Amino acid sequence: MPQLDTSTWALTIISMIITLFYFFQKKMMSYYYYNINSQLKPMKTPKHLTPWEKKWTKTYSPLS
Repeated sequence: MPQLDTSTWALTIISMIITLFYFFQKKMMSYYYYNINSQLKPMKTPKHLTPWEKKWTKTYSPLS
């Protein structure tokens, strides 16, 4: 049975780690990149009317 050649494993693992580190850094740089000179726009929150805000409802206390 032939013996498994493990002489290139160290090079393969090191190059894989470097490549993953590079792509991870590239992804993080593009993810957290933002325009420094941009102005924040004020957000307008819409008022949602619920059914109980449209009419007056009477609350009854439990009988004692």
